Amino acid sequence: MKFYSKTDIGKKRQTNQDAVEGRVVSHDLAWTVVCDGMGGINGGDVASKMAVNRISESITQNINPYIEEKEIISIMKKAIEAANKDIFEKSKSHEELKGMGTTVVLGIVIKNNLYVMHAGDSRAYLISGPGIKQIGVDHSIVQEMVDSGEITAEEARNHFQKNIITRALGISDEVKLDYNKVNLKNEDVILICTDGLSNHLEDREIYQILCREELRSIPRILVEECNERGGKDNITVSLIKYEE
Repeated sequence: MKFYSKTDIGKKRQTNQDAVEGRVVSHDLAWTVVCDGMGGINGGDVASKMAVNRISESITQNINPYIEEKEIISIMKKAIEAANKDIFEKSKSHEELKGMGTTVVLGIVIKNNLYVMHAGDSRAYLISGPGIKQIGVDHSIVQEMVDSGEITAEEARNHFQKNIITRALGISDEVKLDYNKVNLKNEDVILICTDGLSNHLEDREIYQILCREELRSIPRILVEECNERGGKDNITVSLIKYEE
């Protein structure tokens, strides 16, 4: 397996409130975590880095290629919940960090399976064969409006409430998480990103870039393309390529 990532401040923001970590541990194990912080210039930056550090530490200590799915789910959930508690407690004890939080997407590849757990509107995609597919759904106001039929998916892209999320780490002492499992085929690519990417590029555009560019260059090229279109937000891209 291969892993590549890049995070960038973009063209408009004063700080980069995104954070990313990941690694290939062995032929049968790789993982990555992406977070997009919120809560002011200081708060978002602190929350995303706290989450990535705590989750990375927990996954490194507890995940191996030989455990069963039930245990994998438990480890992922405990890691994210611990990060949620850390952020929530720190926001309560530091006035300047009050209200901080972060999205999270944690992806783990063990053998030919991908396990994803997330909260918020950062995304995981599977690029497999002739197409690209989002894994799970955004936890956002506009996604709920799409689900209810109030607006179309196209209208959601430019809706004035598109940045309002309904789940995040650090907002309360508990967080609701979505879990998905995907069976992988040889040369499938997992792409995890913040909305700084998905708000600038449509899924088909992301797919076209993945098809024509060398894997190690793709995070940089995606970031550059977002910045050419205005770079209104921080941009983070993380890739894992599964190889049998």
